[in-house]
Amino acid sequence: MAKRKVININEELCNGCGNCIPNCPEGALQIIDGKARLVSDLFCDGLGACIGECPVGAITTEEREALPYDEKKVMENIVKQGENVIKAHLKHLKDHNEKEYLKQAFDYLKVNGIEIPDDFKDGRILEEETEKDENTGCASSGVCPGSQISDFTNKEKSHKVEPGIWKKAFDENPENEIRKTQLNHWPIQIKLVPPNAPFLQNSSLLIAADCVPFTHPDFHEKFLKGKVLLIGCPKFDDAQFYLQRISDIVSNNDIKSITVVYMEVPCCFGLISIAQEAIKRSGKIIPFVAVKISIKGEII
Repeated sequence: MAKRKVININEELCNGCGNCIPNCPEGALQIIDGKARLVSDLFCDGLGACIGECPVGAITTEEREALPYDEKKVMENIVKQGENVIKAHLKHLKDHNEKEYLKQAFDYLKVNGIEIPDDFKDGRILEEETEKDENTGCASSGVCPGSQISDFTNKEKSHKVEPGIWKKAFDENPENEIRKTQLNHWPIQIKLVPPNAPFLQNSSLLIAADCVPFTHPDFHEKFLKGKVLLIGCPKFDDAQFYLQRISDIVSNNDIKSITVVYMEVPCCFGLISIAQEAIKRSGKIIPFVAVKISIKGEII
């Protein structure tokens, strides 16, 4: 055995809800005696697709002595579950750039006479990564113009924007309260903020679930003021990518503090475990605060 990353389940935190099970098509997890269990190191790829689905933050990754991951044994489980599970597994490997495992998976399908899903061809996704999205016009693997780094702290606007009809109507109503934005940088999506963005250095991070600003009426003044914002959704995005990106940000910059603001819904709790694991990996002591917001916009 050799050291590698596998998931770790905190049995005290685990409530046995089973939300993690569908997100492990490899078959590494089962609910046994009311708790989620890692049934075999052979099936766990350590990429952590299950982490963001745990409502209580009971699942993390750790590096320890473990049996090597076995793609062949995993595929034996995968094919029994049907084409959609096969497709999900292949996409999972590609999203994490696991080229060798992806090759082994395709080899298994070919050797056993199992048809390769239509979305894949010769081990590659049919859509080339350089193709532009028909809706956004951005290359899927290129740099989107909307992700260009901007730091506008204490800087004058370089150009004027002609106000639109809605802004004019808003300004003409004397009852409207004008509030100043506390956002001092761009981009703000976790996926788009590079770990070396200049505005991250010596900053206080605010990691917010992307529903929070829509529910809490004083988000800018109460939470965002004086902080660098990172937003995301651990349910719909890749939690392992979030973990790696935030870990890189914390490790490569002097971060003064981290505040996580999340919704009361179970899937949102994953942001806390992601942020805490990122701090742990950095080996730094960073003040950490977590704030829960109700679906009615109240601090709980």
